[in-house]
Amino acid sequence: MSTTTQASGSVVLVGAGPGDPDLLTLKAVKAIASATVLLVDDLVNDAVLAHASPNARVVHVGKRGGCASTPQAFIEKLMIQAAREGQRVVRLKGGDPFVFGRGGEEVEHLHREGIAVEVINGITSGLAAVTSLNVPLTHRDHAHGVVFVTGHAKPGDPGTDWAALAQCAHQARLTLVIYMGVSSATRIEAGLLAGLPPDTPVAIVQHATLPEQRHASGTLGTLTATLGAHRLGSPSIIVVGDVLRGLASVGLRTTAAGGSSAWPLVA
Repeated sequence: MSTTTQASGSVVLVGAGPGDPDLLTLKAVKAIASATVLLVDDLVNDAVLAHASPNARVVHVGKRGGCASTPQAFIEKLMIQAAREGQRVVRLKGGDPFVFGRGGEEVEHLHREGIAVEVINGITSGLAAVTSLNVPLTHRDHAHGVVFVTGHAKPGDPGTDWAALAQCAHQARLTLVIYMGVSSATRIEAGLLAGLPPDTPVAIVQHATLPEQRHASGTLGTLTATLGAHRLGSPSIIVVGDVLRGLASVGLRTTAAGGSSAWPLVA
């Protein structure tokens, strides 16, 4: 524990959900409304800030995979400084703070500095993406469990052993939900094919829950080709597994350009 004097302020890590502001929890809305300082990630919908006090100070601290981001150490420094000034700080993060949101690192750092911290869960994009297609994550006939996994490893980390994960998923009948996997799709596809059949269904959902949501489906053997054919990019969720079988379609959605973006799921 740091020898620093106990801060008079506090920090709340709040999950802003996948994008649709209507998916905020009531507890999140109350925390946002009571904040005097909000540190807002790049993927948080601006409409969420309608719940903030007009007197609150809003600081945008961009965090988006594959783009220039505010250094994590600087964000932590801002939280600590504001809390020591007696502020009620809300760290507003897309999805859920504890699902690939670096919330665990921030909680540990704040505890070391003697700062009170609370975490409010949000709907993670991996859940929202499949729900937007009326697809379950688990199913008694098709999937006995689910694995949330990142396709993006920090520098120097070899990342996920996709071949080993594929073998486990095949044997245990698991749904794979892959975050931040677009830039590594070729490697992910090759690794998963070491343990899963090439006709395993796949769906890709970009901008889940937002009006500009786009999605496509295919098979594991055509994952990279499907991404390219439909020009899907980040932020996207990649779903792999038999829960995608047997569904006639996912319905129609409208892209930002006004065109249809629906494709039938694998039969």
